[in-house]
Amino acid sequence: MANVTGLLVLPAGPSVPGSSAPGCRVCPPTRVDYRRDVFGQSAALCLPRAAPPPETVADPVGPGRRPETTTQMSVVFSSILGPSQSGQAQPGMGERGSGASSSGDLVFQEGRLISGSLEALMEHLVPTVDSYPDRPYIFTFLLSSRVFMPPHDLLVRVGQICLEQRQQLETPGAEKAKLKSFSAKIVQLFKEWTEAFPCDFQDEKAMAELKAITQRVTRSDEENGTVKKAIAQMTQSLLLSLAARSQLQELREKLRSPAMDKGSVLKAKSPATQKDILGVCCDPLVLAQQLTHLELERASSIHPGDLMQMVSHMDSRDKHRCPGDLTKTYSLEAYDNWSNCLSMLVATEVCRMVKKKHQTRMLEFFIDVAQGCFNIGNFNSMMAIICGMNLSPVARLKKTWSKVKTAKFEVLERHMDPCSNFRNYRTALQGATQRAQMAKSSPEKIVIPVFNLFVKDLYFLHKIHTNHLPNGHVNFEKFWEISRRIQEFTTWTQVECPFQKDKKIQKYLLTAPLYSEEALSIASFESEGPESRREKDSWKTLRTTVRNRARRNECSRQTLDEAHTCTGI
Repeated sequence: MANVTGLLVLPAGPSVPGSSAPGCRVCPPTRVDYRRDVFGQSAALCLPRAAPPPETVADPVGPGRRPETTTQMSVVFSSILGPSQSGQAQPGMGERGSGASSSGDLVFQEGRLISGSLEALMEHLVPTVDSYPDRPYIFTFLLSSRVFMPPHDLLVRVGQICLEQRQQLETPGAEKAKLKSFSAKIVQLFKEWTEAFPCDFQDEKAMAELKAITQRVTRSDEENGTVKKAIAQMTQSLLLSLAARSQLQELREKLRSPAMDKGSVLKAKSPATQKDILGVCCDPLVLAQQLTHLELERASSIHPGDLMQMVSHMDSRDKHRCPGDLTKTYSLEAYDNWSNCLSMLVATEVCRMVKKKHQTRMLEFFIDVAQGCFNIGNFNSMMAIICGMNLSPVARLKKTWSKVKTAKFEVLERHMDPCSNFRNYRTALQGATQRAQMAKSSPEKIVIPVFNLFVKDLYFLHKIHTNHLPNGHVNFEKFWEISRRIQEFTTWTQVECPFQKDKKIQKYLLTAPLYSEEALSIASFESEGPESRREKDSWKTLRTTVRNRARRNECSRQTLDEAHTCTGI
């Protein structure tokens, strides 16, 4: 990966030990629904050693806080995936070592907050007259707090702490300037909260609580037009964000593909007059660019809170789950569904071809599309395409594959080889990350990781490190690392896609009819008959099932017609 500023070059060297032999197509476990896969803990991924969490600067006001005159520090997040290591818990994470110091119920190490009681962490979130919490801490605590309590409960407690701080300033002879400064900081805290986690305020109860808190802490500042204006702007921005999210969900529901028809007839081939992908787009690079558009549109709608919520709900031992929260992760489900549909689209486009030369051309086209995705940095689409070509109905077409130039495909497969915890993929991802960091043009900034692997990495990071230390403190070092990874994913997905959008191609990708698994099998067996005993048994069972279903449907139709005749309809 010598040239990280240009295209990611596909190496043509020999495969790594343990990789599949040339011509052997091993399908990575991408199509498996991420909820079932991770809940069932069927994956054997090893978590790479975590990089040090972002450090906060120790200052006279206290570690992890900024004095009022200090400029907001910038945090550079390092690569999301380091070298592959074992899945054992890291001995240093969450342990108090040399150089550690305590401040009340908070423990710092080299100026970085590593643990503390939940109450102390909440108090650390609230500004004082002389200081304001660092932005990385605000984000990380708000992200991790949902593991321990519902956002609404946190909002109530933060409001109480704010009011207590306010009352301490309202002593006789108190300076009005300090009260105004404190009010402005409280509004700024809630502004950052509503911007980073707008869904925490999507129910009326939370909105009412937010309004009550801002009114209480600013009740003596009616004359402070700046604070009132900031509150109005914050509320308006929050309502717009929630409305946009709701509209996006409704749009996704309308565009959601209907349940794939199992097929009531044995013949599964589509009419020859129906368009295929090559009739819409014959340039592999252009299709790769349109796939990148669709990937970024879907990935950018995933909020940090969605990811943390999903990871924390995966552990059945978690006693602090919020009822109904899982229903809010529709952005995650939509993104996962998109990857599965792309795999099925690839398989459908191949299997619906009647002639083998057309199947061969379609396979070679999608291989070029996958390579284009790889060069762009769109690993998620690349993985979905490879999985589509590795589905059994496509992979078994030996006569077709014998005519395909598979050199590129074998190289692409090596990059997605699951051996050594997807070592080759992680190396390529690291190269794309470095390229993005040094990029001078928009196309080089694109990094779209394989989403299911990203989710699994988060899950195992959450799983192998405890939430609490033996002394009862929250293991905040663990949440620094989770926050870093989620923040980096968010940074990647917020990149503006530089390629020109083609609505015609995107419409086809989103609305093209997909074969069901049953229909794919029928089309595959019709193209190349069963050879092994297992295939013959499968083909026999499939034909029997389809014919029996056709008879039942015909009987139902006749019964319905007779009923209409009797009633005069």
